[in-house]
Parts: sequence; structure tokens; C-alpha cells
Amino acid sequence: MSSDMRIGFRAVDGLQIRFAESDSSARHRIVLTSPWPESLMAFERVWPRLSRTASVVALDLPGFGRSERRTELLSPMAMSEFLVRLLDEWGIENPHLVCPDVGTTAALFAAANHPGRVRSLVVGSGASAFPLEVSGTLKDLVDAPDIDAFRSLDPRELVQGAVSAMGSAAPAADVVDDYVESNMGDRFAEAARYVRSYPEQLRLLADLLPQIFTPVQIITGRWDPLVPLANAEHLHARLPNSRLDVLDTGHFVWEEAPDQYGAIVAAWVNGCYLSGGSR
Repeated sequence: MSSDMRIGFRAVDGLQIRFAESDSSARHRIVLTSPWPESLMAFERVWPRLSRTASVVALDLPGFGRSERRTELLSPMAMSEFLVRLLDEWGIENPHLVCPDVGTTAALFAAANHPGRVRSLVVGSGASAFPLEVSGTLKDLVDAPDIDAFRSLDPRELVQGAVSAMGSAAPAADVVDDYVESNMGDRFAEAARYVRSYPEQLRLLADLLPQIFTPVQIITGRWDPLVPLANAEHLHARLPNSRLDVLDTGHFVWEEAPDQYGAIVAAWVNGCYLSGGSR
């Protein structure tokens, strides 16, 4: 683990939320939200680059990673309101939200419903197109009649399946162990409620996208087997102030190409977000 990555727990709205923070007192603030089925440890490789750029906080969102959950928060719109509440309680003003994977839709709802609350967004690798365009395991999760079938899944097998897709970019054993612990018991099955809300939630989000004037950097993998490139293209075509970078990776861009991912985020925070527009 990066020596600059201090991990702890803090209560927010009655839930114990795991977070990591850097030592930096830099002017810019970056808030990262954990991908699934990983945890905030997914950012270990990009952390040194980002913590040289800004003061960094990473969060395990409720029900993900090692944070406690509340069932009613397990949809993007509800999660967006929790995220804004957390920023308010922790006194985090004008942050750059870096919210890949499941955080993508929550960040977009936050920007839509609280204009001006965040300085910019970095999103991607999360389902965002309407009608829904997902594949592989993610489609199976969304299409299943209920979550009961997922309660008996072995969390180590789930995580190993995800990690094996990263090939040579697979994380260290201690990080994998953290991912496994993050999905123990009923945690994976219950977290699936979030992605199962996508068909309804993405319909609502679709109407809001043209009204989001917050600068948005989209980063996605060209060969993502779960969230096809069409999702990033959908956002880029509809957001008034967005940029799109497509990297030569699968789903886990932040782990498969940490140098590129970190460089794009650092450049964005250091001023690219101000230029806006498309490319």
C-alpha cells in the first residue's frame, strides 16, 4: 500500500464509511469512489500520481468495499444524494469527483441535481447508455429474476474471475484479499441491487445529461467485456462539456493502465477541465 494512503472509518448518516486520504494539503481536492467488485484499494497504483497533484480522498460507497450499507441507498440517484451529503459533512468544497464503474451514474446524478457543487467529474467504465447496453456477467446480474441466486457465490471465485481478466495487471495478493473481504457473506448479492436498478435509473439520467454543464472527463477501455464503448460514446454525445479518452484496455482501466489513467486525471485536474469542449 502506498505510504501516503491512510485508511480509516468515519460515520456518515449513521453508516461507517471506509475512506483513504493523502497527506497533501494541495489546493485541488480529488474524491475517488470505489469500483465493484473491488474497493478503494483499486486506486493504489494511481494514488502516488494523484496525491502529487491534489489532496486525495477515496471512498468505499455504502454497500461496496468495506463500508456499511443501507438498502435504500443502492441505486445511483440515492447514492448521489448520499455522496453530496458526505461532501457537505466532511467540508469538501469544489472537488473533482473521480468515479469509475458504479460511481459513474451516481456522480452524474449529483452533478445534474446539485449544479455547481463539484468542480468536475471523471467517469467511465460504468453503464450509462439508455436503452441499457451491458454484456457478460453484468448483463446476467441485471437480467436475473432476483438476487437470491447470487447469495451462494464464492467471493474468492468472483474476485479471481475479475482479477484474471486483468492479465499481467492483476493486483498484489493483499489487494485481492481486500476485494474478497469486501464481498463476503451477502455483500456481493446485496450490492447487485445497485446495478439491477440501471434500467429505470438510466432512463431518468438520459433526460438530465444535456443539462449537466459540469466539465466531464470520460475514460474507458476499448475492449471492455462488461460495459461496451457505446456507453462512453453515449455520454460524450449528450454531455455539453465532455472529453473522451479510450484506452487499449478491458474493463478495469485504472488498474490495467494506471500510468495513463493517472496522467489523464492529473492533467484534467491541473487545468484541462477548464478548457472544456469535445475532442
